[in-house]
Amino acid sequence: MSNVFRAWGRAFLSQWHGKMLMMSIVPFLLALGVWAVALYFYLQPLVDYLHAQFADHNLFATSTSWLRSLGLDTLTSVVVPLIAMLALLPLMILTALIFIGVVAMPLIGRHVGLRHYPQLEQRKGGSIVGSVGVALGGMAIFIGLWILTLPLYAFPPLAVLVQALLWGWLTCRVMVYDTLADYASTEERQQILREHRWRLLVIGVVSGAAGALPGAIWLGGVMAVVMFPFLAAVSIWLYVLIFIFTGLWFAYYCLDALARLRAQEVIEKE
Repeated sequence: MSNVFRAWGRAFLSQWHGKMLMMSIVPFLLALGVWAVALYFYLQPLVDYLHAQFADHNLFATSTSWLRSLGLDTLTSVVVPLIAMLALLPLMILTALIFIGVVAMPLIGRHVGLRHYPQLEQRKGGSIVGSVGVALGGMAIFIGLWILTLPLYAFPPLAVLVQALLWGWLTCRVMVYDTLADYASTEERQQILREHRWRLLVIGVVSGAAGALPGAIWLGGVMAVVMFPFLAAVSIWLYVLIFIFTGLWFAYYCLDALARLRAQEVIEKE
């Protein structure tokens, strides 16, 4: 685990490098543009649709009774927009993750690799298409599990734990691929995943816990409708920053693991 902590420290210092801070701007603007359009055209129709479904199936009485039994009376008046935002949150994560993977991760990998691991040969075991495919495939599973665990939001501590585990799995799946896409062969990437699975998952889970903060701010828009556009923008910006830090953390750990793997192969050949 010492390698995990060392990689965290190096990632924390690199997070404040001017290049890393500037790198957060493009994915943020792309995600913000997508969501500005999506929310303008689709948020109200989604809320109206859910409201109609609740009215048609007499779900308001059921949800009000259930929330009051849990002591969450304040949510009874905003249950429909709350469900709408919970449904949109995984999609917000997806857009931020894809833009980071496509725009920022290749630059993060090169930044860390050229500065700290210049001896590593680039074996090009991944591609942009592969990165998008891994992100989309992982996100499809993530969304399915997210929907299944929505009732857990009635028990916030448990919901945070489950969200952190889901994020841990997703970030591990996506970031390892993106980090090693340029430097590792397919076989090397798979070997690193096998040998370092639990430590990589720890990095993902810790990052997943940090990823709960933007979600809390996003859902805060339910209680402060006037501030909703601002809160949505802040949530997207925080997602981008957290993804970049997570990318740096994975980059330092994975490239160090790759360097040690190749050094071991050289020793074995001798």
